[in-house]
Amino acid sequence: MSHPRRRHALRLLALAAAGATVPAWAQRRPEPVAVEVWKDVSCGCCQDWIAHMEQNGFKVTAHDTGNNVVRARLGLATKYGSCHTALVGGYVVEGHVHADDVRRLLREKPVALGLAVPGMPVGSPGMDGPEYRGRRDRYDTLMVLRHGSSRVFRSHA
Repeated sequence: MSHPRRRHALRLLALAAAGATVPAWAQRRPEPVAVEVWKDVSCGCCQDWIAHMEQNGFKVTAHDTGNNVVRARLGLATKYGSCHTALVGGYVVEGHVHADDVRRLLREKPVALGLAVPGMPVGSPGMDGPEYRGRRDRYDTLMVLRHGSSRVFRSHA
C-alpha cells in the first residue's frame, strides 16, 4: 500500500505537468502584421510579392493605383524605386523586400525611413517564378535613412 502523502505528491505533479501543456486549440497565434501596398493593376510580380508576404504571416491590403505618388508622399527618393511601395508598421518598404527582412526591421525598430530593393532583381520574392528558370541575381536590401542615404541591411545571393 502506498503512502497517502506520496499519492498526494504524485497527483500534484501530474496536475502540474498537465497544466504545463496547452492544447493546440488554446494556443494563440500572433495577429498578422498589416501591410498596405500600392501597385499597378497589371503587375504580376507585385501580386507574387503580396502572396509571399501573406504566406509569411502578413495581412496585405492592396491599392491598384500605381506607386509613384505614394512613394513621393512617403519621402522615398526615386533612386530606391521599384514597382510597388508598401507601408508596414510605420516604415516604407519599397520593392521586392523579403518577408524575413521586414520582420527583422519590425523587431529591431531602427530610426529609418524603411527598406528598399531598388529595381526588380531576379530571384527576389515575386521575381522568382518558374519563368526565371531558377536564376538568382545577387542583390541587397537597403535600409533607407530619414535623410535619404542608405546602407546595406542584408545581402542576398
